[in-house]
Amino acid sequence: MVGIETAITIPLSAFPYNSEVYFEVGKIVHRIKIHLGKVAALTVDAVVNPLVINSQVIENTSADQAQLGNCLIGDLRIVPASANSPSAVIEVIGPLWRGGEYQEEEQLAACYRKAMDMAKRENFRVIAFTPISGGAKGFPANRATKIAVQQVDSALRQNPLMESVIFCCSDPVTTALYRTQVGR
Repeated sequence: MVGIETAITIPLSAFPYNSEVYFEVGKIVHRIKIHLGKVAALTVDAVVNPLVINSQVIENTSADQAQLGNCLIGDLRIVPASANSPSAVIEVIGPLWRGGEYQEEEQLAACYRKAMDMAKRENFRVIAFTPISGGAKGFPANRATKIAVQQVDSALRQNPLMESVIFCCSDPVTTALYRTQVGR
């Protein structure tokens, strides 16, 4: 029938690792892809990474702030694409997990929102996220993936021009966590 909107549901178990997962909601197609492997293998307009100085993830300590010029959690900077790097890099300072008593979840959500806002302003069509605040920052992976997927999904609903967002995972466990969150 003309004018009727439909939603297509596909069980995530149908997709192997390294797969691209697409979801269609109504007439707007929101594309969230999950990639197991190196972010360098992806063809994207921009990659969102946690900010790193001297091979260490920034923890927003006073020493780190001195190197960054007093940047705060959630602050972003963009490194334009170049001959050596065909994708722009959006660097973000994610929160350090301190037990959940210091608004870490809200701070992480703000990091994803701000990165998606910047991608929209820069007219990026395809972006990839590596996990923000995971690993050395100690953010619980299940909480971090839930926040990431919620914020990206919300931003995609507001930006029909963005073609896709790829969550780039370095291990099968993180990949499974993202697949579970995307499937909800």
